[in-house]
Amino acid sequence: MDNFESKYRNPGAKGQRDTGNQGTHRYGDIINNSSTSASPSLSASSSVYLVWYLLPIIGFFPSLWTLYRRQGSREQLAISRISITLAISWLLGYLFLATGAANLDFLSVRLLILNSFLTSGYFLISLWLIIVTIRGKSQRIPAFSRFAEEIVDKYLS
Repeated sequence: MDNFESKYRNPGAKGQRDTGNQGTHRYGDIINNSSTSASPSLSASSSVYLVWYLLPIIGFFPSLWTLYRRQGSREQLAISRISITLAISWLLGYLFLATGAANLDFLSVRLLILNSFLTSGYFLISLWLIIVTIRGKSQRIPAFSRFAEEIVDKYLS
């Protein structure tokens, strides 16, 4: 117990042994050092914000706000672009397929099944991006990320 207490006492506290800097850290240093708990490129707080942006349907609104205000890190802006493009693409596809299913009697079941595949794909891609973000890897989708950068920058800049 004495060893545990000596690790987390304030420097200069009465009765503390001087063991040097090996293996001893103050409690505040452990809490404030974010590089020990997350990857070097992401801190814990920015990772939470990125996951918030990637939530299906809900993440559209904070992403739009981030791009509208043009505040945030470069990574937050890139994730916001991807989130907005995914959500708008899903919404347009959903509306077109639902409209087609309502108006075309002979294709209605096929279009509704395709609509469910589109919605499942949107949620799975969002889940995959959340997992990749938590792991601290690149959040790029081949061909789609470039499309998102061009389109969203064109209309929201």
